[in-house]
Amino acid sequence: MPKADSPVDAAQDAQDAQDAPETSDAARRRRRAQFLRELAEARALRDRVQPRRAKAARLRHAMRMRTFRW
Repeated sequence: MPKADSPVDAAQDAQDAQDAPETSDAARRRRRAQFLRELAEARALRDRVQPRRAKAARLRHAMRMRTFRW
């Protein structure tokens, strides 16, 4: 089974986008969900491989959240 990011599939997605707006929106949401899943997986892998950097990033994020004014 080919990956969804192959040029043929991208061309098909573009054609689908022109055919039906509802379908293109659903396809866009599927692609976005796939991207976000892969991004989360990559972050988890980076956190496992570089625990010190991950801890520093968590601390920076916590500091940003504490100093943010609503």
